[in-house]
Amino acid sequence: MSEELLINISPMESRVAVLDNGILGEIYIERHHKLGLVGNIYLGTVVRVLPGMQAAFVDIGQSRTAFLHVNDMQREPRPAPKSSKVEKIDDELTIIEVAAENLVVTAPLVSIQTTEAIAVTKTLIQHRLHESQRILVQVTKDQLGSKGARLTTNISLPSRYLVYLPSSEHIGISQRIDGEEERTRLKTELTSLMQTVNLKGGLIARTAAERVPVDKLEEDIYYLLQLWRTICARRQEMKSNQSSELIYQELSLPLRSIRDLVHAGTEKVVIDNAQIYEQVRYFAKEFVPFVYDRIVHYTAEQSLFDVHRVEDDLRDALKRRVDLKSGGYLIIDQTEAMTTIDVNTGSFVGGRSLEDTVYKTNLEATHAIARQLRLRNLGGIIILDFIDMLEQQHKDDILESLQSQLVQDYAKTKITQVSELGLVEMTRKRTRESLGQQLCEPCSTCQGRGFVKTAETVCFEIFREIMRCARTYNSPKKFTVVAHAAVIDLLLTSESDTVADLEYLLGRVITFDVENLYTQEQYDIVLD
Repeated sequence: MSEELLINISPMESRVAVLDNGILGEIYIERHHKLGLVGNIYLGTVVRVLPGMQAAFVDIGQSRTAFLHVNDMQREPRPAPKSSKVEKIDDELTIIEVAAENLVVTAPLVSIQTTEAIAVTKTLIQHRLHESQRILVQVTKDQLGSKGARLTTNISLPSRYLVYLPSSEHIGISQRIDGEEERTRLKTELTSLMQTVNLKGGLIARTAAERVPVDKLEEDIYYLLQLWRTICARRQEMKSNQSSELIYQELSLPLRSIRDLVHAGTEKVVIDNAQIYEQVRYFAKEFVPFVYDRIVHYTAEQSLFDVHRVEDDLRDALKRRVDLKSGGYLIIDQTEAMTTIDVNTGSFVGGRSLEDTVYKTNLEATHAIARQLRLRNLGGIIILDFIDMLEQQHKDDILESLQSQLVQDYAKTKITQVSELGLVEMTRKRTRESLGQQLCEPCSTCQGRGFVKTAETVCFEIFREIMRCARTYNSPKKFTVVAHAAVIDLLLTSESDTVADLEYLLGRVITFDVENLYTQEQYDIVLD
């Protein structure tokens, strides 16, 4: 699979498109007046501690206070009591059950590096935080809708090949690195390098670290060590200040995309801005040298995104309906709680049998669904409503196809089996706003419902309101209805008899006035 990165820069925003074999697979947007917060490190101030939720609200200098849960705070290891029960999960992770005051019964996953079991304490948040306390926190999720950013005190600093965890002692390897020999090599070399450099904390080898020579890993470690020292020094400088301070800011989108998105299969990085082109080349030469010669400056007059049909794909990605090549289609509905994706055969009639038609439509839908999840950045709970299938083998094939398509997804996903109703429940990690949330806002006409009242319904509301006004006010001799043109047309035609009966009943004249700026649901009753 060939992959290209297109970086489009304008005075208002930066956009990065990931093309898989010429087709838009992912889009990242960063508006210059509204930069993302994920990865930023702040010296925040605790505003409120909520024992009932085991959480706290922390001021980090944004429009909304951020949210910190006790599960996202550092835990201090302590010797496990003799009665501790240790359940083996795999070669590195265990769950330790501890019964003690102020400890939860089941502690989170921790790394076991010696034969001696280590329990992890989880003190109640009210015993760890108090109002006005200054704490070092990192943003893990951007503000979503009315919710503030999500925080953690477990700081992580990414480089090209590694992630440094100052508050952990675990050495982990990306799950996308499959070979056991390579995983063992990385773990051995990282352990040795940490001892050589005297680096305290933990490391995670990213997917890009696969088959990377030890000298490159060592360069990354020195970079991360210096970065952490800078953050610690800045934290000490800011301790005397009372206001919340930004200690470390994540890289800009163009540089971040070079660090996180390029890999050996990236054939080309195309940039349409001369200044950013030079910045990216300098960054790539220092940290990602293999992609340096693949960076291209686009200078043609036609827009870079127009040439590759990215703008068209973006417009389609905001639509509710996604058409399949066979004639079938998907209906995607996103709510605050979950996203539902419905698969339909549409105009596809197949050939041999109904079961075969349904199977082929569902199989094609798995490819489209995987692409739409990445492109729209849909997260949280997702319900996939496949067309009902009778044969178990077909259900297994659909699930296997979906899982294989999601292998390329950077976000963590989890999928259940196909139910008897053809439903598949899945989750996809959500760390930033979806494409629709970034680019759209609730409709001012329907307030986000997705539909408006019919003109007939509004007419009947107007009749009821006129009768209410007549009972409340005795003086008016005339009522003037100000409404949308479609409503007025209906009042003067189909509902003219009702209007005449109402005038006779109330003994008052009813006149009408069209207001073109009103929506179909808006109206006013003027008393004369």
